Amino acid sequence: MDALPTVTSLIEQGIGSGQHLGAQVYVSRNGLVVADTAQGEVKPGFKMSCDSVQTWMSATKPVTAVAFAQQWEQGRLDLDTPVAEVIPTFAQGGKEAVTPRHLLTHTGGFRPNRFKSPGVAWDDIIAAICATPLEPNWVPGKRAGYHTHTSWFILGELVRLASGKPFDRYVREHIFQPLGMLDAWIGMPTEVYRANARRIGSMPSTAGNPPVPSGYDQERWCVDCRPGGNGYGPTRELGRFYEMLLDGGALNGTRIIEQQTVELFTDRHRVDMHDRSFKHVIDWGLGFIPNSAHHGADTVPYGYGPHASDQAYGHSGYQSSAAFADPAHGLAVAVVFNGMPGEAAHRKRMHGVLGALYVDLGLG
Repeated sequence: MDALPTVTSLIEQGIGSGQHLGAQVYVSRNGLVVADTAQGEVKPGFKMSCDSVQTWMSATKPVTAVAFAQQWEQGRLDLDTPVAEVIPTFAQGGKEAVTPRHLLTHTGGFRPNRFKSPGVAWDDIIAAICATPLEPNWVPGKRAGYHTHTSWFILGELVRLASGKPFDRYVREHIFQPLGMLDAWIGMPTEVYRANARRIGSMPSTAGNPPVPSGYDQERWCVDCRPGGNGYGPTRELGRFYEMLLDGGALNGTRIIEQQTVELFTDRHRVDMHDRSFKHVIDWGLGFIPNSAHHGADTVPYGYGPHASDQAYGHSGYQSSAAFADPAHGLAVAVVFNGMPGEAAHRKRMHGVLGALYVDLGLG
């Protein structure tokens, strides 16, 4: 029996209208799986399954935040010590006062990507970001603007320096494998990509007709390590990450972070600030987005639909995904559409599906 009939119908309608090739949906409530579904195609001519590997886009960012949190718990990193004290070359261009707290709340002020990705070596990317100056008239912490990649590479470098491990290896060994997220990667080894290429979902731009391939299922994208945007894995594994957070930082006896750390990082640290990238007021935690529907439920970017509680937190991905926890209802939710129809169309699509999800569960 389909636990989410309205959600299933909406996804099928979107496949029919060409918004997406397919979708995966994972929902658990109080630790029990409610839905783990796959519809449509993972790429043209190949059926989507629950084991298909999808790109998570910016829904990857909370994983990087938790990696930082682990090193913070161990006293190896600090939220308010300037980044330049750990990475001296970061002080270029007026960034001396920028701290990890600014990175995690998107208030650091160095948004431009001065590197071409994929295919650029990690050290070269870090050097390019360190050479990026602070944006004009930007006081760290006093202005907000979503950093798509730059600050997340710096967070990844901080974790690398603190742990002594490359970031892709660190998250694999300290987050994904302990949680049983065995198909999840941020920077997929070449041999893993080549063995699983047919399982990896294409993510075409579907704003026009015909759809335009994005390349996100190609080797050059999948094997890169980008801490802010190229997590890959089945959607159920992203849902598992939020089950860990809902359970106070542990899952099935495996502790990833402490409960107090979950509470700290998912709390509101940036409140009522206008985001210069999204051009909308939106609140922010430390790498997580708390439900900001009170700033405009129908217009807020990266929202969780009309029925999510104020306690909900998570992160979404560019025109494709949403993943979040809603502690008030014990929900862990992850949805990935295999198609990018444009920002406005996607926001409407995700708003409708997440609203229907709560209604189907009797929570709307």
